[in-house]
Amino acid sequence: MHVLVLGGTAEGRRLAGELAALPRVTRVTSSLAGRVADGVALPGEVRVGGFGGADGLAAWLREHRVDAVVDATHPFAERISGNAARAARAAGVPLLAVRRPGWEAGPGDRWVDVGSVAEAAAVVPSLGRRVFLSVGRQQLAPFAGVDPCWFLVRAVTAPSPPLPRHREVLLARGPFTVADERALLTRWGVDVVVTKDSGGTATVAKLTAARELGVPVLVVRRPAAPCGVRAVADVPGAVRWVAGLGRA
Repeated sequence: MHVLVLGGTAEGRRLAGELAALPRVTRVTSSLAGRVADGVALPGEVRVGGFGGADGLAAWLREHRVDAVVDATHPFAERISGNAARAARAAGVPLLAVRRPGWEAGPGDRWVDVGSVAEAAAVVPSLGRRVFLSVGRQQLAPFAGVDPCWFLVRAVTAPSPPLPRHREVLLARGPFTVADERALLTRWGVDVVVTKDSGGTATVAKLTAARELGVPVLVVRRPAAPCGVRAVADVPGAVRWVAGLGRA
């Protein structure tokens, strides 16, 4: 079997290794949208860059005789997931999505759910003036005109304009502990946190710190998943799905 893993996440990296160890899998290709972060080596083959939309991906699946596709992209990679669903249908290739569960508010949390980053930008001035903005470097434009607020922007690499006028950019790579996040919010006087519902444990510490400090959190909920695509919550579920393909 040849399995294409649409990756770029921790789940995608782990999945490539576990699939490569399956007896029935003879070829694993990991597709990454951008550069390979930190030069991390992946088992099997690595393909970097886009396919040219759904049609281009469908053609690639046929040309390379792909037997299964696993979408292990970020929960907010809406365009990639949509293209994968359309391409898999067109090429007649089974598709599975790996979607870690989203976050849920617990006792003591002061969360406000919104449907998009643009909606978060519209709402945030009503909640605070010193904002910890943790939505990714490519989602900052909606905040560029929110002049009543000052923003602490954290990103792995330097973001490109447009950016909020009143800001401090902090370049850092996680994971971060609760103590780290509590110290960050306290040091900068943050009175509201804005984040996307990425799910998982890698970036959840900021939510715990916000709860402990009584800081409200604007949570951008995930876009709807493509219709008709089967999903599992974790890598073991994806490995079982691939291992079972083609069996009676």
